[in-house]
Amino acid sequence: MKRLLPYLLLALLLLMAASAAMGAVRLSWDELWRSPVFLNLRLPRILLCVLAGAALSVSGASYQAIFRNSLTDPYVLGISSGASLGAAVAIVAGLQHSLLGIGGCALVSALLTIWLIYRIATIGNRLHSTTLLLTGVCLTFLIAALVSLLMVLHQDKMESIIFWTMGSFSGATWGAVLTLLPVVVLGVLVVLRHARDLNLLLVGSEEAQSMGVEVEKVKKRLLLATTLMISFTVSCSGVIGFVGLVVPHCVRLLVGPDNRRVLPYSIVVGGIFVLLCDTLARTVLQPGELPVGSLTALVGAPLFIYLLYRSKQAL
Repeated sequence: MKRLLPYLLLALLLLMAASAAMGAVRLSWDELWRSPVFLNLRLPRILLCVLAGAALSVSGASYQAIFRNSLTDPYVLGISSGASLGAAVAIVAGLQHSLLGIGGCALVSALLTIWLIYRIATIGNRLHSTTLLLTGVCLTFLIAALVSLLMVLHQDKMESIIFWTMGSFSGATWGAVLTLLPVVVLGVLVVLRHARDLNLLLVGSEEAQSMGVEVEKVKKRLLLATTLMISFTVSCSGVIGFVGLVVPHCVRLLVGPDNRRVLPYSIVVGGIFVLLCDTLARTVLQPGELPVGSLTALVGAPLFIYLLYRSKQAL
């Protein structure tokens, strides 16, 4: 298992090549690399899928360690939904081309969401797992209602808002890739740097503190880095659920619980998972297209139910 990462990287590259050749416009290998369809549409979409998959999966693994709960991920906790609310407000207010923009509004909304969840779920100095999940679920429903209200009140913007709520890479551009790339690279580097700290946080905050970890500082740094990645991913692709839940769990089955291995593997497996779902989403119903978020939910929701059931059995 220690040497599995190079094979996964090879699988990702092969999937990227296969995805580039698939679509409504069939291209031979000779004409593929010179085609404007590949250069302007498929290549930025493929790269955006890989970046989004890496960001969401690494964020999910971080959340599970920070909150010491294997059922948490940005989607389940409502962070992705919070970011989508900010994006929807930006669309309605016409802020797409302003200094703040969709990404900035998504970031502010996501930060407010995670701050609210943290405040509600913390009892004394202890983060209560059940309250954490319930708060995330309740906020997700509340945010969904607010987004639906925005769509009803601004029907001319409904199509754009639906894009964010269902998740899609159909609007991928080189601009989106260049916007997301530095955010994901920086965020991933911050998380990887704290892989050992995440291992200690899994044991408990007090134990981590006794071993030299500046617990609150590390948590705030990681939450900021992951929320940045989530918000900018949502601003580029909309809400894509359960990636942060599915990928880390699958990775732990392969390499064990050590975050020094879970995190790098999650980057690659996350890219594979999202790219595979997107390739299916745009090829199954040609010339139409499925929302990629619906495919990730088809995998993630049953796994979430299974994990809930397993947690109940352990009580």
